[in-house]
Amino acid sequence: METVTSIVEMKRAAGSLRREGRTVAFVPTMGALHEGHLSLIREADARADVVVVSVFVNPTQFGPGEDFDTYQRDLKRDSELAEAAGCDIMFAPEVDDMYPVGSVTQVCVSGLTGKLCGAVRPGHFDGVCTVVAKLFGIVRPHLAVFGQKDGQQVAVIERMVADLDMSVEIVRSPTIREPDGLAMSSRNANLSGVERRDAAVLFESLKHVVSRYGAGERNVERVVSEMREMIEARETTEIQYITAVDASTLEDVDELGESVMVALAVFVGTTRLIDNVVLGAE
Repeated sequence: METVTSIVEMKRAAGSLRREGRTVAFVPTMGALHEGHLSLIREADARADVVVVSVFVNPTQFGPGEDFDTYQRDLKRDSELAEAAGCDIMFAPEVDDMYPVGSVTQVCVSGLTGKLCGAVRPGHFDGVCTVVAKLFGIVRPHLAVFGQKDGQQVAVIERMVADLDMSVEIVRSPTIREPDGLAMSSRNANLSGVERRDAAVLFESLKHVVSRYGAGERNVERVVSEMREMIEARETTEIQYITAVDASTLEDVDELGESVMVALAVFVGTTRLIDNVVLGAE
């Protein structure tokens, strides 16, 4: 595996791969790799000749008081894990190279970014879209793999790619979970023992929705109320939002149905966790 830190060098490598006719798959990450990320790398490896993985803790998607400064950083460990999963090139640029003095351009996907996580993290998705657009321009991938755990993020990126006529296929990969169902996240390491136990209720509540839907329930308000009751029964949890939306457009829905995403964000102690299920896909 080759490690590239220079944007110029990465562009040169991308151009060479294109001229050779090799297909390039891309997995953008912020490092602190876990099995969820590794599943994306393996998916990319199965679909393309060359896999590029970026490790870049993007400052523009963190808001005031969020954990940018304390976010886990261990490039050596990430490199070893990524290579074992099938990564061919690791791209690890510096912040000053990605955002040189004088940079003022942002990419904003209107509408989709003002709800769910975007409603409580203003500017977050502008930062996400800007850095992903820049990375697509640098790496020039044929396809990019994203995890369904960040369901809103995937929908926003899909919209950006369509609206800006970017020549990259977006692949949604299933959420990877711990044995008790908790969605894998680098932030899970911040949970205490009691919090980790309580965190399992997030997926329990989502499984409850899938079960109720399979039994014929279609009332959104009723199942959301049942989810709230389950989650609030745990001592360390505080719900930020629970909602049901179209998985692609993120528009609110009146009834449960195929391709409806039921999504939540919950603080477990001081750690904010997100998860979702797409009905008909789980």
